[in-house]
Amino acid sequence: MPYVPEADVSEKREDTQWPGVPVNPFDNALAVDQMEVAYSSLLARTPATLKKDVSAHLGRVTAKDGSIRPKIVTLGGDHTIVLPILRSLHKVYGPISVIHFDAHLDTWPAYPGQTTEQSRVTHGTFFYLAREENLIANNSVHAGIRCKLAGLTDLENDAEVGFQIISTDDIDEFGVPAIIKSIRERIGDSPVYLSLDIDVVDPGLAPATGTPEAGGWTTREVKRILRGLAGLNFVGADIVEVSPAFDHGKLASAIDRNEDIQFFQAEITGIAAADFVHDYLSMFLTNKPPTSTTSLKS
Repeated sequence: MPYVPEADVSEKREDTQWPGVPVNPFDNALAVDQMEVAYSSLLARTPATLKKDVSAHLGRVTAKDGSIRPKIVTLGGDHTIVLPILRSLHKVYGPISVIHFDAHLDTWPAYPGQTTEQSRVTHGTFFYLAREENLIANNSVHAGIRCKLAGLTDLENDAEVGFQIISTDDIDEFGVPAIIKSIRERIGDSPVYLSLDIDVVDPGLAPATGTPEAGGWTTREVKRILRGLAGLNFVGADIVEVSPAFDHGKLASAIDRNEDIQFFQAEITGIAAADFVHDYLSMFLTNKPPTSTTSLKS
């Protein structure tokens, strides 16, 4: 588990587990159900630390029944996994606020050609469906948006789903501290789920994803924003849309068939994703953002 010098946190957690969820790769409807069942099963567990030290959990968000539930970090894959996760969380906490790091809105009602109920469930529509099911609260926020839009109707629909937009360009206009402040004020004390699509990062720094968009935030900027969110009432988090086959070095390796080249593959997207997860775990263990330890003075 992480050492966080700014918050004076250094803990070994015996309840940290990394179970794999078996899902059917041929039936999307069944796979979504399987993910919901698996997530609900994990949420039903009692954190091992709660058995040892109840005081360590005081002040943390509780379930509707007053119990303390585990905080799960999910590693994806397709962003659609958030829909079954929100269904599971809603049963425990009620409506959930969402902090959504992404280049894209993912609140579209449907894509052309969708003719069945199941065909509406995609990696670009799941938040719209979550709002239809009243799973999410009306104070959610996007961070890092820079996608192409069909028109103003996309933005109007996004607002109706319950999101406020922080665009990629806002970091140039207002800076990291203002973005952190805006997110914290928007979320307040609500139970909040953090979902991070790796394409929020510029593809020059995280190329291994299926829908890259130029002009994204840097890895460092995202990490600074994440750390500034510590102390919010997180109920879970994920990192999704990481596709290792597209990472730097893979193509050269495949062409050359040279084991030495394989050894030196960059895998910069995987490194960034793993480091974001480290920041999640640190956030879950602290009640406030870290303070600077530098000796530099302004």
